[in-house]
Amino acid sequence: MQSVNALVDEYRTRCLWFLRADYYPQTPGDACRILEYIERHGDVAAFRKAATLKKWLLQNSSAPSAA
Repeated sequence: MQSVNALVDEYRTRCLWFLRADYYPQTPGDACRILEYIERHGDVAAFRKAATLKKWLLQNSSAPSAA
């Protein structure tokens, strides 16, 4: 989640301007939604960074449910 928060800070003014200035995602579901916003509203570099984090987040969040 630290990586997600760092990406939120990096793209807050360009991609997440519609969120509160102090907002950080608290759950994996919130983090995925924020990463989708960054993918949608950012440039190519933002899209790649968010997609990589989202893939990692989804992979780790679904691991316990597979057991």
